[in-house]
Amino acid sequence: MEPWVVATALIFLYLIVTLVIGVVANRRLSSDAEDFMLYGRKAGPVVLYLTVVATYHSAFAFLGSGGFFYTHGVGFWVAGCWTILVGAITYTLGVRIWFVGKRFGYVTPADLLGDFYQSEAVRVVAALVSVVFTLLYVQVQAQGLGYILSVASGDRIPFALGTAVLLVVAAFYLMAGGLRAVYWTDVLQGVWMYVAVWVGALVLTIRLFGSPLELWRRVAAERPDLLTLPGPEGFFGPGMWFGMTMVLSFGVVLQPHMLIRYFSADSARTLKLLGATTPIYLASLYVPAAFVGLAGALVRPGLEVPDQIFPVLLFEFAPAWLTGLILAGATAAAMSTLDSILHSNMTVLTRDVYQRYINPDADAARVVGVGRLIVVALLLVAFVLSVTSSEFLVVVVTMSAAGAMQLLPGICAVCFPSRRPLSRSGVLAGVGVGLATLYVTTVASPHPLGLHGGIWSLAANWAAAWIVTLITAAPEADTIERIHGALEDFVYRDESP
Repeated sequence: MEPWVVATALIFLYLIVTLVIGVVANRRLSSDAEDFMLYGRKAGPVVLYLTVVATYHSAFAFLGSGGFFYTHGVGFWVAGCWTILVGAITYTLGVRIWFVGKRFGYVTPADLLGDFYQSEAVRVVAALVSVVFTLLYVQVQAQGLGYILSVASGDRIPFALGTAVLLVVAAFYLMAGGLRAVYWTDVLQGVWMYVAVWVGALVLTIRLFGSPLELWRRVAAERPDLLTLPGPEGFFGPGMWFGMTMVLSFGVVLQPHMLIRYFSADSARTLKLLGATTPIYLASLYVPAAFVGLAGALVRPGLEVPDQIFPVLLFEFAPAWLTGLILAGATAAAMSTLDSILHSNMTVLTRDVYQRYINPDADAARVVGVGRLIVVALLLVAFVLSVTSSEFLVVVVTMSAAGAMQLLPGICAVCFPSRRPLSRSGVLAGVGVGLATLYVTTVASPHPLGLHGGIWSLAANWAAAWIVTLITAAPEADTIERIHGALEDFVYRDESP
């Protein structure tokens, strides 16, 4: 049997398994809309851990990181900084987000912000930012899925067709079982992805060079520029290191598919454990990614699409059965984030648009039905995005996270009580100025002075928010007391909701 047949068949076998999980999750699904959107707020330590790490690491980690090591060298180990910071953010900010969500029934970031600032404008802006910028992240996963099937089949399955097939599978099990199906498939995908990256990288390294140590010796002798900073193309200067650390920690955490996971936890203890342990998984995955990228730079220089380096090497140098299993892991990496983003965008549009403004009296069955229709619409958008752009996956992810990071000042003002919280006008001004600055510093004039555009935009956001807050009315005193008072009781007196 030809290698491409074995590899492709194993990927489709994996897809069948995920569909079965979705059907089983559907049978366990209750008629409660909160069960469909938030797993009934009952996600325990193991399930939450694996869904968070699987969602955080995606085609971006499995494919995009190898492509960045291939092009820019070891500077991409900045990833170790932002993945460790994610744990600290979860332990501090994440626990507070969980608490206010549990106490006040929040389902989306817009719920949290709209309630505290008592502003429909803030609610709508938060919902739009949540959806628009995570659609860029959908593009990353969809492109990754297309790359995987295209390479595995030896280009017999076109990129567009491969993308469409895998998008439909993810949408099917999401519509069938809601967040329960997403979480259950993420448990499988989180384990499979981690094992696949390590096994695939080690097999390639040993087959091509004999050992990881010999790989490093060869890189030092043949491509020493890959072991330097700021790298062969001058990309990883201090400003870019700092910028990517901030953007890909705070920015990714503030995307709705991650915040919704905080809302779904069963306890504060679960989130604290999550914060303390996730960096182990997240940071260690970039070690084998470096093996793949650096090895590819030696044996397959000049690759037209650097993000394809991992599947290209596997297909050429690994056994067909192992290639299939590992590429199924790559599929898991992309789908575990894709399904989460589709779910979060569906939740935001259903909760913050349909229930809020179109049909406030809709029953649970109607809400779930509308949510499923929204998933179909999002699937079509994801497909169009995936076939109309060929940017580096990492670049697109960074832009997506920088947009979501514009919600940081507003969320911090909710979750960390202060004598002068931001005003609703301040939050709106900050987001507007921040997004305008993000466009200027990432599109019009990328990364001025070598500092990532996301940092410029966040600094402009904070400045505008505080200036406008000084001359506008603060949130209502009753609201501040209700939310900040409850938070202070929780944090300092350890009172549960």
